[in-house]
Amino acid sequence: MNETAKLIPAPKVKNSLDRLKENIGKFIKGKDEVIDKVIICLVASGHILIEDLPGLGKTTLAYCLARSIDCEFTRIQFTSDLLPTDVIGVSIYDDSIKEFVFKRGPLFTNILLADEINRTTPKTQSALLEVMDRAKVSVEGQTYSIAHPFMVFATQNPVDYEGTFPLPESQMDRFLMRLQMGYPSFDKELEVMNSGFLKYDSIQTDPVITRSEILEMQNFVHQIFVEESILNYILKIVTATREVKELRAGVSTRGALSLKIAAQAAALVDGRSFVVPEDVLKVALPTLSHRLGLIRQTSDLLEERRITDGILENILEEIPMPT
Repeated sequence: MNETAKLIPAPKVKNSLDRLKENIGKFIKGKDEVIDKVIICLVASGHILIEDLPGLGKTTLAYCLARSIDCEFTRIQFTSDLLPTDVIGVSIYDDSIKEFVFKRGPLFTNILLADEINRTTPKTQSALLEVMDRAKVSVEGQTYSIAHPFMVFATQNPVDYEGTFPLPESQMDRFLMRLQMGYPSFDKELEVMNSGFLKYDSIQTDPVITRSEILEMQNFVHQIFVEESILNYILKIVTATREVKELRAGVSTRGALSLKIAAQAAALVDGRSFVVPEDVLKVALPTLSHRLGLIRQTSDLLEERRITDGILENILEEIPMPT
């Protein structure tokens, strides 16, 4: 193991992130695995897409995350008539100084909830491409930086196709992970029923981690040690997806790098300064499955997702983990 990795205070980081998980878990019942993946995305400076039915806590999860780390939270309800300027901002002529002034849009935040992102047109969807890739926005020849940390927390309904515009592959590739909330267990849902209905913006919670601590953790991730055999394991998984005849294309190099950074973040969240094969296995499915598409597309998105997930699961079973 390299010397840099030994200097990372991984146990201290784990204690801080455990407090974060516990705080979010007070409001999101019975979804520890989903919360864990969201925190991995946060630590890895990644963006997340949650596909699921309305009313399962997607908005509440994003809000609790932002409030738990003392960050600014903005929600944009994506609709068919939303324009790129409604997201990014617009230049307005200021008569007092006789020149145009850029008025920043809701995109300039820390945690951006892009609610029902597939209900807006491809033109408006493309407004997020640059900022998701570089955390910067270019407007009329000027480049504006977004404050860190920055995460796009997007939601979409995988069932309702009426009035929706599927996300292009270039945009899907910019999400580090795609997750599902799923229904809570009977006992956990009973807890929610007993606590009463609570709107997400009426939740009262104090930050348990500062913004500077999150930024420090995001810097630590790149120092997490990845042994050569782990890199080979990641690349074997990615290469195998490129050899499946049912898929239009395999995972890109961006996807391979995403799997590496997600595994590094998983190791740090678990309190380690080095990656083990189980870290790769833990994040492989949510990190890679949305980057795959079938040659013979189906009108049922859920069915297509089940097929691609099954292909990826077979790959993960067939490739032996390094020892």
